[in-house]
Amino acid sequence: MPEAVPTVLALSTVACFGAALWLMSAGRLSVAGVTFLSASILIYFRERWLQRNDAA
Repeated sequence: MPEAVPTVLALSTVACFGAALWLMSAGRLSVAGVTFLSASILIYFRERWLQRNDAA
């Protein structure tokens, strides 16, 4: 069974990318940019979580 935290972070990242693409197509470019940035931060947190668990 997959770990809960990395799975939730991955699903949140996909949701952020979807929302950002929708916002970009709707012309809300500044909000879309912040959403893309949020997705990047979620990817960072997921990778840090996975590295921490691999080291243990």
